[in-house]
Amino acid sequence: MRVIGFAGWSGSGKTSLIEQVITLLEARGLAVSLVKHAHHKFDIDHEGKDSWRHRNAGCREVLISSSRRWSLMHELRGEPELPLDALLGKLAGCDLVLVEGFKRAGIPKIEVYRTAVGEPLLFPDDPNIIAIATDAAVDTTLPRLDINDPAGVADFIVARVLGGG
Repeated sequence: MRVIGFAGWSGSGKTSLIEQVITLLEARGLAVSLVKHAHHKFDIDHEGKDSWRHRNAGCREVLISSSRRWSLMHELRGEPELPLDALLGKLAGCDLVLVEGFKRAGIPKIEVYRTAVGEPLLFPDDPNIIAIATDAAVDTTLPRLDINDPAGVADFIVARVLGGG
């Protein structure tokens, strides 16, 4: 399983770029999965639903299944957040895992940078950044990808992370 991350400040366009790249990679016949880090409390369940009620009653895990999808929710109940490697181990096999967030993870990453966000570049302090997807001229020897060209970003990922295939 190959892994590449997308790192950048909030509002830089990571999610939009990743969404477009996923569509392009899937169109090439690649099986793509995603791990997204949330920096805040989140819930994929809704108050009052049976699964919410079961979790709220104390279940550590609730698995919901239908003819279209299944989802496993695991409550940490005071345990520490899992590191990225442990989360990757929970995924089914695929060609490529895209990681959004986990800014400090030791995985190859594409920095998503927009000057309008007003935050500093990450690459000078992160040796795991292998390219920058941006809308600006950036003084670096790293490959510069056009943030508005998701096909170019997908091509880069295929060539660099998947070895051209």
